[in-house]
Amino acid sequence: MNKRPTLTLKSPAKPAAPKLRASHARDLKPALQTSFQTSLKPDSLAYSLIGAANALAQVKTGTNLPQALAQVWAKHEATPQARGAMQDIAYRAMRLLGQSETLVSLMAPKAPEPLVSALLSCALALLAAPDEVPPYEEFTVVDQTVTAAESHPDTARAKGMVNAVLRRFLRERRDLLATALLQPVAKWNYPQWWIDAAKAAWPQDWQAVLSSGNQAPPLTLRINSRKTSMAQYLATLAGAGMAASQIGPYAVRLDKAVGVQLIPGFAEGVVSVQDAGAQLAAPLLDVRDGMRVLDACAAPGGKTCHILELADVDVTALDADPKRLARVGENLERLQLTADLKAAEAQTAGWWDGQPFDRILADVPCTASGIVRRHPDIRWLRRKADTLQLATLSGKILDNLWQMLAPGGKLLFVTCSLWPQESEAQAAAFAVRNQAVRLDAPGQLLPAGGSGQDHDGLFYALFQKNA
Repeated sequence: MNKRPTLTLKSPAKPAAPKLRASHARDLKPALQTSFQTSLKPDSLAYSLIGAANALAQVKTGTNLPQALAQVWAKHEATPQARGAMQDIAYRAMRLLGQSETLVSLMAPKAPEPLVSALLSCALALLAAPDEVPPYEEFTVVDQTVTAAESHPDTARAKGMVNAVLRRFLRERRDLLATALLQPVAKWNYPQWWIDAAKAAWPQDWQAVLSSGNQAPPLTLRINSRKTSMAQYLATLAGAGMAASQIGPYAVRLDKAVGVQLIPGFAEGVVSVQDAGAQLAAPLLDVRDGMRVLDACAAPGGKTCHILELADVDVTALDADPKRLARVGENLERLQLTADLKAAEAQTAGWWDGQPFDRILADVPCTASGIVRRHPDIRWLRRKADTLQLATLSGKILDNLWQMLAPGGKLLFVTCSLWPQESEAQAAAFAVRNQAVRLDAPGQLLPAGGSGQDHDGLFYALFQKNA
């Protein structure tokens, strides 16, 4: 075996925070050989590692993680078991990406190629998982990561370096982590601009906000009040041996996440998967039988379906993306509900028939900074400038929809952002521009977890139009 430079590097300096090499810039976006078919056994950890690394590398080029994983699964015809393992590793790696990349920058003499970097991030996420039992033995992770590297043309030449970096991490774990965690990006696992934004928006709570985004989310269900009650469904879960607790009027949190195919009553429309915070939207609208309701930016349809579960109303579900709108249709079909689906942009009016709506739900586009525990890739895909751009678009949507609201009607403004520019500042400016009467609503919900609650970070503002 040839000697590798990483074996002879100096141990990390302790006195001051390290200055990362310019060669470790995260904006490098070379092409990937995503179509390469590996010969690894589908049930091996190496197979799952190279698949997860492939997805991670695609995220670094701008693809969201669910889409990247779906592409990997399709190209490799991955089994359900392999899909689950790839997804678990990729999501772990996303939540620890700042720490892993900082560790690599301390140990590698130059920035590795994209897939090598992603593979190391996946392995380090398994080896350096904080406050939990490692999912695999350390020897197994190192051995299988080297095997994965050897199996792909983009990583084969770096297998020696991969082996050296991981073994060095195991030898010097304490010192390396201590040095890496002097960097805020490594300590919190967010881009620096995101950390700064959290401090500015929530000076008393920013650490809790950032920490919550690094936790794996619970599996929360919404009971269909047309088909069951809270007491009945909790009894059903207990009978199935599934521990659960009520965390909202319609919200049930399972103690242990399972596939939807294993959830009692899911296929029959008795329950749906929806965050407890998102379940507040439909009740806040105060819908009643016979009303005409618009759910703008409706996909994937959780709020649309909840509205229809609460009252017999005429719902129009609007979304700009026809593919995402199809998911609304699938959810409606499972729940045996109906709505008028329209593929159009909410800031336009060409799709509207001119008949005013009694209620409008405006779940507008945003940076999604409040749901990073469910979508850990968001923090690495977003840029600081996105906040202003999305807030500008959302303002146009709200102003447009207000014209479609009947006198005396109510509009509920919802966003899953933590940034005031997209939430409270937006709501205040909207009220002034449109002389809207603001009613009681929760306002900003910071992401929270605990025995009695567990929800993402959302913002709610409710407005009424003067008659």
